[in-house]
Amino acid sequence: MGFEEQRFNVNLSILFTELPLLERPAAAAAAGFTAVELWWPWIDSPTPERSELDALKQAIEDAGVQLTGLNFYAGRLPGPDRGALSLPGEESERFRANIDVAADFAQSLGCTALNALYGNRVDGVAPAEQDALALENLTLAARAASRIGAVLLIEALNRPESPLYPLVGAPAAVKVVDQVNEATGLGNAKFLMDLYHLSMNGEDLPSVIERYASKTGHVQIADNPGRGAPGTGTLPLEELLDQLKKSGYDGWVGLEYKPGDRPSAEAFDWLPR
Repeated sequence: MGFEEQRFNVNLSILFTELPLLERPAAAAAAGFTAVELWWPWIDSPTPERSELDALKQAIEDAGVQLTGLNFYAGRLPGPDRGALSLPGEESERFRANIDVAADFAQSLGCTALNALYGNRVDGVAPAEQDALALENLTLAARAASRIGAVLLIEALNRPESPLYPLVGAPAAVKVVDQVNEATGLGNAKFLMDLYHLSMNGEDLPSVIERYASKTGHVQIADNPGRGAPGTGTLPLEELLDQLKKSGYDGWVGLEYKPGDRPSAEAFDWLPR
């Protein structure tokens, strides 16, 4: 099949970041993309002013691209944080304040995938306490996602780059997916399969795809080593995406890689036109 059979969207929180946020949707459209995804853009605010939300919505609509994925508030990302929902106290409260804001923004643009990053382990707090809080908050997020007809995504990261993040393998993330679905009865929690993160963990990617394709709600890619564009590392991304498609995954594939020392618009030369 090959890359030409895939539906790619571009993550505007890692590509086109040399541009102001409101210029990125148009830049993605100019590069040939019809769909984009975003981390929560306002790292300091889970509840930004309506004018900021409206301006981003307008920029996405004016560019003629579809928003296909959005993260809930996740703290300082990029930065030291890896989510807020399992952190007791203020960060958990900020996540809860963001749930309906993010869901309503997603709904206004027809976005049907919301990603909830779990959060790092915290010194002095028992892991079981964090996990109980996480399940409580993920249940709230799953219900909000269901309200707008969306899936709730739960992502595995990689241990070398996120040593305090507990969901560093596909089985750990899928276990949480199952727990959320059991708690809500909604069945809308899904695994976010990021092939770069899983490869950094040393996981057997064909085996992961075979086991978890049916529970996967979104896929993201970058090559490894380096987290660059396909072809800059050694991952057989074309083959892996073909396997995913044959296993029944027909959703978007998010391009979540670093452009390197070139403008983002020049980082798609691997992509069939």
